[in-house]
Amino acid sequence: MSKDVLRYDLMVQEALKGVVRKILSEAARDGLPGEHHFYVTFRTGAPGVRLSQRLREKHPEEMTIVLQHQFWDLSVSEHAFEVGLSFSGVPERLLVPFDAVTTFFDPSVQFGLKFETQDTPEEAAAAEPETAEAPTPLPAKPVPAGVPAVKSKAAGAEEADGDDKEAPASESEGDGRGSAEVVSLDSFRKKT
Repeated sequence: MSKDVLRYDLMVQEALKGVVRKILSEAARDGLPGEHHFYVTFRTGAPGVRLSQRLREKHPEEMTIVLQHQFWDLSVSEHAFEVGLSFSGVPERLLVPFDAVTTFFDPSVQFGLKFETQDTPEEAAAAEPETAEAPTPLPAKPVPAGVPAVKSKAAGAEEADGDDKEAPASESEGDGRGSAEVVSLDSFRKKT
């Protein structure tokens, strides 16, 4: 198989991060439309992430935030977004570069994107070389009842509403439809 010199996988990932940037920019400008709300999972140790030491200790690897009812001062730049949230009644201000985002999910319409993490130069040198994968768009199918749409690898996701509680169930609960299916772009690549 020939080597992908153009790195289509990275181009697709950047384009999809642009979708997240646009969605958050519109939410910052106009507020959340209708029932839309967002689960954003990010690597807390990624370069450029700013959060309190308390949150970093509680979520040393990954953290999921919910942008729904109680967030403020959402601002979006070319490379990051910044938002005010309350965690267990304590207001916090987070700065999250788009390169740190691993998952974006809007449960109101069952839309999600999953991004492959980009290794830092130190991690890349230590890791065994392997082909980078493109982000995987999640199809617009409901998540089965009782299965959280986005789950943190750390001690659990904290909700941005100020309460440490289970994620809201999807509206399609109990309707008998199938479960969400993740389709990898690798399944469409020609294997040789």
